[in-house]
Amino acid sequence: MTETIKQTAPTPEDVAKFHEQGFLAPIKVYEEDEMRRLWRRERLRLVDRSAAVYSEDAAQAGNTNIANYDRHLDSEFLAEHVCHPVIVDHVKAILGPDVLCWRSEFFPKYPGDEGTDWHQADTFAFASGKPQILWPEEQKEWGGTLTVWCAFTPATEETACLQFIPGTHGYWKMNYDETKEMVYQPDKINEAQKDGVFRGFYGYDYRQLQKDPNWRPPEEKAVPIVLRPGEAVMFWSTLMHASKPHTALDQEMRLGFAGRYVPNIVNIYPDTDDVDEYGGIISLKEWGAVQVAGEDKIGNNRIRTETTTGHRFPTRR
Repeated sequence: MTETIKQTAPTPEDVAKFHEQGFLAPIKVYEEDEMRRLWRRERLRLVDRSAAVYSEDAAQAGNTNIANYDRHLDSEFLAEHVCHPVIVDHVKAILGPDVLCWRSEFFPKYPGDEGTDWHQADTFAFASGKPQILWPEEQKEWGGTLTVWCAFTPATEETACLQFIPGTHGYWKMNYDETKEMVYQPDKINEAQKDGVFRGFYGYDYRQLQKDPNWRPPEEKAVPIVLRPGEAVMFWSTLMHASKPHTALDQEMRLGFAGRYVPNIVNIYPDTDDVDEYGGIISLKEWGAVQVAGEDKIGNNRIRTETTTGHRFPTRR
């Protein structure tokens, strides 16, 4: 399905750099022409949600954010993407040999859209207050999830590229309390200025979770992550990150696709039957994590071996 990228694994220098700054970019997953060709084809196929694991619930919720979750569970292309050798070899270098993809999400930014709030995520309990991932207590110093965010269209400083504040990762550096309540306010989307920049979080205000209400991120240290189609950035979810507004009104939508990875020791959706976010609820009855590398020696998570259409996930041993 895809062209071959010769180097798949990060170098020891790459791994050391990742541990120091909390992110690594750019990572070439596809050639740019290949990515453009694949996305032209797949964006039409993804309109059909008949096999999507959340199609019925998401339609009832009427919410596009939550409906964007986990399309790798019904799309053959996205199933291959979350298991792509370049991506898997990079996450294995950080997480070890046994790795799960527990969620994927699309992140579109249309011309004129606000930027995304500065934020960090450890347990992903920001919306409901209920953790979605939990590391074992003895491994708590890691925390969060490893995200591989791939640009399907150009991500420039004008089209809402991601920004990171290097070295701010780790659960002990969390500036946000995910047990606090964050109120969903869709009427505030594209309406709020924060420190002179139009920013929000898809209807939420991440400042409501700040441990110190007067604290402000040190934006002067922020690094923009400019990516061409087919390039990706790998980062810890506990790293301070945001995106700029999409100010290029004459350019296309910026589209990123994020795969989220954890080792098998992490407990995913503990004691949870549904996800309550963005004003909607989706049932997890068809959900399952994907074993992208190694094997499941623990058995504390539900595993899917194939998509809803019967395409088998290519686990790397």
